[in-house]
Amino acid sequence: MFIALQLDSTHIIILALKLSYLLFLFSSIPNVLGYTTRAHIFIYAGCSQEKYQPNTPFEANLHSFLSSVSASSSDNSYNSFAIGNGSSSPPEGSIYGLYQCRSDLRPNDCSKCVRSCVDQIGLVCPLALGASLQLEGCYVRYEHVDFLGKPDTSLWYKKCSKAVTNDAEFFRRRDDVLSDLQAANGFGVSTSGFVEGFALCLGDLNVADCSSCLQAAVGKLRSICGAAASADVFLAQCYARYWEAGYYDQAGSFHF
Repeated sequence: MFIALQLDSTHIIILALKLSYLLFLFSSIPNVLGYTTRAHIFIYAGCSQEKYQPNTPFEANLHSFLSSVSASSSDNSYNSFAIGNGSSSPPEGSIYGLYQCRSDLRPNDCSKCVRSCVDQIGLVCPLALGASLQLEGCYVRYEHVDFLGKPDTSLWYKKCSKAVTNDAEFFRRRDDVLSDLQAANGFGVSTSGFVEGFALCLGDLNVADCSSCLQAAVGKLRSICGAAASADVFLAQCYARYWEAGYYDQAGSFHF
């Protein structure tokens, strides 16, 4: 079972993220592509309640996984790993994991983002048998059970803006953006007038499962966030986000 990461300096972090997101979202969609300086912004993290013991096969395999992730990110924006044969005692010796960068991140910046994840994941989830860390530009996850390629549309994190609207034109343009994102093939960016958005599937999903995941994410954006001027929904294997240009409210909640 996973639990949400709770941070002590909540107000400081929210303020910092608000300022960062304002810088991010004042730019137009074309300027979003190829962005670099915001890739390290923290979105969410989740840690398993189950812990491993130091100096065990799992710890050794975890170090191997994180080293492999760092090395691979220099050449690939996505990769997955299965390390260990499951024959160790205790049985949690095996580790399964992946990393992924946003498709519009340049290779050098992808590597920097992933290495930032690698450096932080052990600090935010010490001794955890499973952990996830989502930054603005990249994502790292590992488990002691095999989750790779298995469709999962459970909700891990959501954020709905405090600001809402009853503007019919906003809803028309938002629905245009969401339709584009729902039809994205792995990664999609869309804009319709003053509404913008993007969506991403993890690389372990096939085309059909990615489509199903994005449909679920878009459905949750509508059902959970309703008339919010901006919203993010992160499922286990994909996410979708939209916002009214020039506005973003970072005050959200952890759902993991």
